[in-house]
Amino acid sequence: MSWDKTVFYETHVRGFTMLHPGVPEDVRGTFDGLSQKAVIDHIKALGVTSVELLPIHAFLDDQHLEGKGLKNFWGYNTIGFFAPMARYAGGNGKSGRARIASFKHMVRSFHNAGIEVILDVVYNHTAEGNELGPTLSFKGIDNLSYYRTMPNEPRYYINDTGTGNTVNTSHPRVLQMVTDSLRYWVEECHVDGFRFDLGTILGREPDGFDPRGGFFDAVNQDPTLRQVKLVGEPWDIGPGGYQVGGFPPGWAEWNDKYRDDVRDYWKKSSDTLSGFAARITGSGDVYDRNGRRPWAGVNFVTAHDGFTLHDTVTYNDKHNEANGEDNKDGHSHNRSYNYGVEGETDDEGIVATRERQKRNFLATLLFSHGTPMILAGDEFGRTQGGNNNGYCQDSEISWVNWDLNDNNKALLAFTQKLAKIRADHPILRRSSFRDGMEISWLNPGGGEQKPEHWADSNADCIGLRLKTADEQAILIFNAHDGVVPFVVPEKDGGGDWTVMVDTDQPEADPRPQPGGGDAIDVAGRSLLLLM
Repeated sequence: MSWDKTVFYETHVRGFTMLHPGVPEDVRGTFDGLSQKAVIDHIKALGVTSVELLPIHAFLDDQHLEGKGLKNFWGYNTIGFFAPMARYAGGNGKSGRARIASFKHMVRSFHNAGIEVILDVVYNHTAEGNELGPTLSFKGIDNLSYYRTMPNEPRYYINDTGTGNTVNTSHPRVLQMVTDSLRYWVEECHVDGFRFDLGTILGREPDGFDPRGGFFDAVNQDPTLRQVKLVGEPWDIGPGGYQVGGFPPGWAEWNDKYRDDVRDYWKKSSDTLSGFAARITGSGDVYDRNGRRPWAGVNFVTAHDGFTLHDTVTYNDKHNEANGEDNKDGHSHNRSYNYGVEGETDDEGIVATRERQKRNFLATLLFSHGTPMILAGDEFGRTQGGNNNGYCQDSEISWVNWDLNDNNKALLAFTQKLAKIRADHPILRRSSFRDGMEISWLNPGGGEQKPEHWADSNADCIGLRLKTADEQAILIFNAHDGVVPFVVPEKDGGGDWTVMVDTDQPEADPRPQPGGGDAIDVAGRSLLLLM
């Protein structure tokens, strides 16, 4: 699938299927469960082109979690880079060959539906932990080669990952192991790409992060690996660890600037307009360099780490008590807003506002330039009850709940509508910053944005006009509480615009809208697409 048409869907093998009514109970939580037609049909109907699976490499449950009766649910604790996790293949009773067969069958099932499979991989650290951790594999083989250790005290580990150890990809044999693993999953298991957890680690050489370092050079010259999708998580906790925009050409990156600026705009934080404008047009301030393309930025509003979309508009604060850490785990700066009540409510006004905001986030995501990533379940408003760190919750907190109410079903239908519009209209998914597209910013009062409009820190309504040789579009974003009359410019060639999407009237049919000085009333906290 070409990058400009790509839509990622981040999900979890076990969590996505444990409660799915279309999955037989005996295969729920497994590769075979994810292979079921009901599952794939749902994903296909969302316009998703690429399923991104949280780690499926063999990993261990952390000792401190086992003591609390919990498990490592996310799987970012790898110990086997060439083996699938036993629990996802139907248990330890299956042979290694049978586990691989289950995985390959799942990949074939997605491929038969025209959907790629992307693996979230963890080559930055292993489950062996720091000097107090167990010796399970690499420590016993060649500790000083496989791990970065303190120069003057090699007994102790450099901990740029926050997990106790850091894999030393500067060593040629370690680098070979990583690239051999990647090739195995592509050549033998036919996956279509990788998302690299804490990817900055892999590009860190002894003198710091280097986009021309050994790992990037090895991958980019490899005839197999350079053909697949490569996505970096461009940060870690080490020195110079934040590298958004710093990966080499050919790579995409998770763009956390998109998440932050879009959340801030729709919750009406001050002085957000310029950042929001940059994000929805492909983050050219970050990626328009070294020949990189708009698709290099993987746009997301939510991901596995943090609030779900529903919880982003339902909770001001995290609620991680079930994790057994006195609600101290997980980050506290969520850029969320509950609209007057913390948690669920029967207040119809608050519920209506929350539902509209969910539509605003999804429409913004799917109509922005760049590569969109949807978190599984956001398309119908899945909740984790305010838990923003479900890494240890192999429970109904993290499992996708398929018992949908009317609001859930309406949001699902709306998301499917958005995805189809994006797929049908290339103007919404540009493939190059040099494609000749005309971009202009519109002020509600008429005409283009002027410097004084951009300088207004309280501005919360703006229009974006896009023109190519084949299409014209206007997006109007109104984060203001009330109705804003927005003057619509004349369409090139004359005639009416068509209102394709109105997040205030999600079920309305397309309707004509004159241009050339006529104003359209844009409801409070809503988005319009005119084409």
